[in-house]
Amino acid sequence: MERVSSIFGQILKFFPRTVFDAAVRGHNGEKHAKGMSCWTQFIAMLFCHLSGARSLREITGGLAASEGKLQHLGVRRAPARATLAYANEHRPWKIYRQVFEDLVQVCQGEAREKHRKFRFHNPLLTVDATVIPVCVEMFEWAKYVRTKGAVKMHTVLDNRSLLPRYAVISDGKTADVAVARGLKFEAGTILVMDRGYEDHTWWRRLHGEGVFFVSRLKDSTVYGIVEERPRPPEPILRDEVIMLDKEPESAQPMLLRRIEIWVEEKQETLVFVSNHLRLAASTIAAIYKDRWQIELFFKAIKQSLRIKTFIGTSENAVQIQIWTALIAMVLLRYLQLRSSWNWSLSNLVALLRFQLLVYRDLWTWLDNPFEPPLELPSSQMPLALA
Repeated sequence: MERVSSIFGQILKFFPRTVFDAAVRGHNGEKHAKGMSCWTQFIAMLFCHLSGARSLREITGGLAASEGKLQHLGVRRAPARATLAYANEHRPWKIYRQVFEDLVQVCQGEAREKHRKFRFHNPLLTVDATVIPVCVEMFEWAKYVRTKGAVKMHTVLDNRSLLPRYAVISDGKTADVAVARGLKFEAGTILVMDRGYEDHTWWRRLHGEGVFFVSRLKDSTVYGIVEERPRPPEPILRDEVIMLDKEPESAQPMLLRRIEIWVEEKQETLVFVSNHLRLAASTIAAIYKDRWQIELFFKAIKQSLRIKTFIGTSENAVQIQIWTALIAMVLLRYLQLRSSWNWSLSNLVALLRFQLLVYRDLWTWLDNPFEPPLELPSSQMPLALA
């Protein structure tokens, strides 16, 4: 029988130590450090999310209870609670953002081919943000409203691979569109967003950079009709080319598609807008409908990982916990897509918690989780106690 490390150890092979150590050095992560390494901190935070640990005590206690199985993870001993808390407060969170970006590059290409819904080959991305409420008295930096605090996670999701591509963590008061303006997208990308991202100056910049977008107009937006196209088949009600009022005189006019569609389930009319003038109206409507993937992503990460409650109250500790949750989410999505078993994400997370430190082949277990592992030959069976 082939000897393997634990499932947790095999998952960690996605993070070569040379690459991880380069990220630590790049951000001076272990400057003046005398105790726990950043790698041990990373193992502890991944263990927090994958095992469902709810506190520093459960993280350190869970690792300490598995002391004999930590050596193959590159951890000499389980960290103390105070040591882990201090590291989360002071070690730079940008290390884990770098690890996240490196992991996405590894997983993105293969995962993208697993989910093809549209015929076009343009990258299809959805941008949105979700709010995580926190206690304003404990998280003083996370301003939101007068009596409440919140952390906001701004995310760009690749709709083909269902993996997050970018993320920005901010306090609750930061406007969604303010973060979106700082992001860069390659020409040809189709960007999907809700009406909260309506910013005509930003739209013109995207249009000038060759980036397409699909969104919704606010009811108060003023526009003029340039062309009325032949009425398409139902449920599309109208397909017209418009131009927004108050166009800058120095700028080249930006023509937009305005599409009305009747939604039978909601018994209402929805209006979409896009700067892509060639796609069929039904395709534009389907693209916006696919925006729902990011809502499912937010729901999954909040329900499956440790992101709604925090084990530290400083901004740095919260950043580390969210970035390591995003890393865990990319791993889980990738394992789900690679497996031939029909996993739901919640079921994969639940069963993985019981198998995390079990010694068996990861890919064999993913493809057939209920098949017992191979038995040892009789010559290798442990001797029974007399």
